[in-house]
Amino acid sequence: MRRIPMDKPVVEIDGDEMARVMWHWVKEKLILPYVDLRVEYYDLHVKVRDETDDRVTVEAAEAIKRHGVGVKCATITPDAERVKEYGLKKAWRSPNATIREVLDGTIFRAPIILRNIVPAVRFWRKPIVVARHAYGDIYAGVGIKFDEPGEAELVYRSVSGREVRVKLPKLEGPGVIQAYHNLDESIRSFARASFKYGLLNKLDVWFAAKDTISKVYDARFKEIFQEVYDAEFREEFERNGLKYEYYLIDDAYARAVRSEGGFVWATKNFDGDVISDLVASAFSGSLALMTSELLSPQGYYLSEAAHGTVRRHYYRWLQGEKTSTNPTGVIFAWTRGLRERGRRDGNSQLVAFAEALEDAVKHTIEEDRIMTQDVARVAEPPINAIVTTEEFIEAVKRNLDRILEKRRILE
Repeated sequence: MRRIPMDKPVVEIDGDEMARVMWHWVKEKLILPYVDLRVEYYDLHVKVRDETDDRVTVEAAEAIKRHGVGVKCATITPDAERVKEYGLKKAWRSPNATIREVLDGTIFRAPIILRNIVPAVRFWRKPIVVARHAYGDIYAGVGIKFDEPGEAELVYRSVSGREVRVKLPKLEGPGVIQAYHNLDESIRSFARASFKYGLLNKLDVWFAAKDTISKVYDARFKEIFQEVYDAEFREEFERNGLKYEYYLIDDAYARAVRSEGGFVWATKNFDGDVISDLVASAFSGSLALMTSELLSPQGYYLSEAAHGTVRRHYYRWLQGEKTSTNPTGVIFAWTRGLRERGRRDGNSQLVAFAEALEDAVKHTIEEDRIMTQDVARVAEPPINAIVTTEEFIEAVKRNLDRILEKRRILE
């Protein structure tokens, strides 16, 4: 079979546990037979990160800077239990957080809409795209645990020697303190990425925070978003009939569940972590039916599986059991990355292949009504077959072959 050529590589970032297993199944069954795949490969298995003192994570991010486009499997962010389980030197930080900071990227997560899966929120008709700021907040925070009453203050010391001190309320007993930060330039990049995504996809943009309570931190986000919108995007938004709205975060939640969807919801880092899972669950009941794409102002792009490493299924698989783990998020991580590579390189065949593979997945679930167990739980009847991961991939492959032949993509 003739395979689609690639002029430039994508950066392939491997991961952990069942997600890693599915990653290779998808690559071997649904990509390599059709695409003369060019990759620069980085293994972010938790043991490799440990052995390299996490240098491999930074190297992978730097490779995306060189090549422009990357695809990433789900990875473990180790806690104390994982440190013991894998015999690690320490609880290494989130590799996603490291990559996002290196690339100065914003994460856009959107549900994969399927006709036979009805959203839990009955008003929703269109996707809600969660734009998650990928810098700072608690992911780069520091904390202190104290065991007796005392006092604490936040101290800022500038490079020129200027010092600012802010006292915390008196600490009456044992407790904890946490501090985190952000940078104006990162917030501006986040705002620009959110507005650009809205324009490209003809979607309104929301930004939500709690400036009435967080009168310095959240208020600064609000100020910068408004400044960027007024100076760079207002005229084009109005020309396209689009709107930008700022809401208090609690008000945004209330409005979102009453809306029909169809907007970009820009969120601070922690808010986005929570809201993207909520939106995925309410739309489809599964993070495996969610896309995740990183965009940076410099043009760097990374598509990734939105879900975790599926630890429970992995241990069953290690014992020789067949699992019904949903590979849709993994497949779409590959398709979005290949589509972006094709768009940048003017490779229309590669773009058409990526779109055909996504259509093959949707046809398998919507028309053939063949699905993994997580999708079957939320899909409207009838359901023709609940299958294992490998059986689902084979069903997708059959549909892909038919679509490729019908559209004559490989000719």
